[in-house]
Amino acid sequence: MKKCRRAAAQLLLTGLSLIFGFSACTIHENRSAGGLHHRSFIAYWPPPKNNHQLCLAVKDNIDVKGVVTTAGSEYVAKTSSPASQDAECLAIARKRSVRIVGKANLSEFAVTPAGLNDYFGTPHNPYDKVAGIIPGGSSSGSAAAVASGIADVAVGTDTAGSIRLPAACCGIVGLKTTFGLVSLKGVFPVESKHLDTVGPMGKDVAHVVQGMDLLQQGFAARYERAEAAKPSAKQIKIGRLYMNGTDPQIDKAIDHALAEAQFQVLPLDQTFETRWNQATKDGNTVAAAGVWISDQQYRNKWGVRLRTRAAILLGRLLYPGQYHRALHRRAEWEHALNEVFKKVDFIALPTLQVRPPAIPWFGKIALLEARFEPAKHGCGEFRRKSGARCAGSAETRVFPCCEPAASRAKVERSGIAKCRPPR
Repeated sequence: MKKCRRAAAQLLLTGLSLIFGFSACTIHENRSAGGLHHRSFIAYWPPPKNNHQLCLAVKDNIDVKGVVTTAGSEYVAKTSSPASQDAECLAIARKRSVRIVGKANLSEFAVTPAGLNDYFGTPHNPYDKVAGIIPGGSSSGSAAAVASGIADVAVGTDTAGSIRLPAACCGIVGLKTTFGLVSLKGVFPVESKHLDTVGPMGKDVAHVVQGMDLLQQGFAARYERAEAAKPSAKQIKIGRLYMNGTDPQIDKAIDHALAEAQFQVLPLDQTFETRWNQATKDGNTVAAAGVWISDQQYRNKWGVRLRTRAAILLGRLLYPGQYHRALHRRAEWEHALNEVFKKVDFIALPTLQVRPPAIPWFGKIALLEARFEPAKHGCGEFRRKSGARCAGSAETRVFPCCEPAASRAKVERSGIAKCRPPR
């Protein structure tokens, strides 16, 4: 029965992929202000000349008072009223001299990982000069805005990779915060009971620290104390997780960066990789089922794209059976992590295992979405004991999201640059 349900899910996605391939051949549609600045924004408010304020982009599934929160959807954009108040996660930014420059583009309902949006237009990946590669999603506009310099910092959301994937694809740094650390009130949900988080994105670690300080009071000071506590990489033990199917060049780049920074590196065994893979599958199952839980009311609405409907229907196949089984295995996975963290301070692995693919012009668009999963493309990711994850193409550190004594982990620019796609 389980195999039949999995087969049915795959057939559903493949069938809708073929339908979508003939019904919408290109992605680069532009129907709104989202076309400004290479479609990074759905609504954009340019700063004045000689602006000295920190420029903040806010993903458009996060409420900004007086503005419709579209969640990247034509239907929601045309049927919803402006938000009556800001999301709680913006409270610190409002108190400081921070300029919100726009609502950043995203995959519809933040449910697909390649970052495509055929109504507002797919954000251009500023890192890519020739190939037309995906920006990564769902926080595609946030990553593109930071990478292009339009925003200093962006606030995005991450359920199963939606900050880390676009950070890796666009050559910036992104942090999935520990679940529950930042308020989700005023955030359009995907799987808010277990996985949804709000986190910062920046061009480098320093800007991500600034962004995190806008989400958690006093974070920057705690980060400085954590750096001072362990200023040398030689004091930090890294558990290196090798994933089957990773591009050898990506593994080589990560290993070179870790060695150059002089971390203590301990390879993790195949047994832990097997458990990691199961946990990844379970996390993706919970996230996919969450799409059904949160978005089922939109499955038959006009303007909702077929890719999004496919994701909603996949969630229906996974909920409640596989969803609850995946949640049931959490305790076993937490025990496995705790055992590993008795030996190491961090776990390092690729955010994506192969290089970001090009956006297909004809057909195969939904098939790309169905096959594009976290852990398939290329740059460093660290997981710390607190559960926070950080990904980036230029420089990566793991941030002390829970414990002030958290130590520093740095991947130097020269190492990670090798796993970027060719210009």
